[in-house]
Amino acid sequence: MNLIRKFAIGALAAISALPNIASASAAELNLLTWEGYAADGFVSKFEAASGCKVTASYVGSNDDFAAKLAAGGGVYDIITPSLDTVPMLHQAGFVDPIDTAKVDGYDGIYPEFSKSRAVVADGETWAVPLIWGSVSLIYRPDKLPSTPDSIGVLFDPANKGKISLWDDKSAIYWTARYLGYDNVFDLSDEQLEAVKAKLIEQKPLIRKYWASAGELTELMANEEVYVSNAWTGLSSKDVNALNKGFKVVEFTPKEKAEGWMDSMMIAKGSPNTECAYKFISFMQSAEGQCGIAGSTGYFPVNPKAVESCMNADMKKERQVNNVEFVKSLVMWEQPKRLDKYLEVWNAVKAAP
Repeated sequence: MNLIRKFAIGALAAISALPNIASASAAELNLLTWEGYAADGFVSKFEAASGCKVTASYVGSNDDFAAKLAAGGGVYDIITPSLDTVPMLHQAGFVDPIDTAKVDGYDGIYPEFSKSRAVVADGETWAVPLIWGSVSLIYRPDKLPSTPDSIGVLFDPANKGKISLWDDKSAIYWTARYLGYDNVFDLSDEQLEAVKAKLIEQKPLIRKYWASAGELTELMANEEVYVSNAWTGLSSKDVNALNKGFKVVEFTPKEKAEGWMDSMMIAKGSPNTECAYKFISFMQSAEGQCGIAGSTGYFPVNPKAVESCMNADMKKERQVNNVEFVKSLVMWEQPKRLDKYLEVWNAVKAAP
């Protein structure tokens, strides 16, 4: 029995041992989500229109969703994992299927996302696309002697102590691309060993693995870090808005940037499905799509919804109707051997 299957069974056992977990009232909605995904600017509009009170808890990594659901650390109605995590959550039994007939605006979502094999599986729809974007590299041009063009900047000894990296298994994807592997989601044992060795070799260069966009912003604002991977649009906007006397710049490495899409899933046995479907529908509206895009700097999944709330320049910046940009990215997928990837990443973090 592989590691992820063992984890799923253990997680479900943990949930079954918590009989009082579903205790919220029908007028509440509890989100387990990312920073910026429950900003008051648009959530308050939803609350006023729906009568549903929103409470949000936040994650720093996709690995947090299963762990928090298994631990029973609260009542969660909607979770918003990325594309490479959606399959594991439904396979583990953490979520209920989605009735798309209850989602207003569903037909306006890019079919490349709504019909993804990660979203639609086993004859059911398990998630509703919410927002998408890319992961690029961010750096201080005043601190680096030349303009970088490669992931290699994260492995350069000249930047020792000033490098950061997201604390997530996706560090494997970055390193695999840097080593020249194209099959980043289906690495062989030999390739995974090479990736692990490279990441362990890199560790003395790392100032800190960041857990959230806010933490990376602080690391850069406090001049502890000069270069890192980062959520495209969000981190540079937040750091530069602090007016610290320097600017950070994003770039797409020659090995390509990563692409992701976050979706809304309904937690298994949620007592608040009425509010959940209202929220999922709201997030496909102009207020929802432009609201979350505005709070994060990311890209809307529903081009029809933003027709009236984004001007031409904003649509261009946020890649509206630019499906070709999606094709230019290494879009996240659940690794074929997720258990092995988790083992490697945990071994890297445990290494001295």
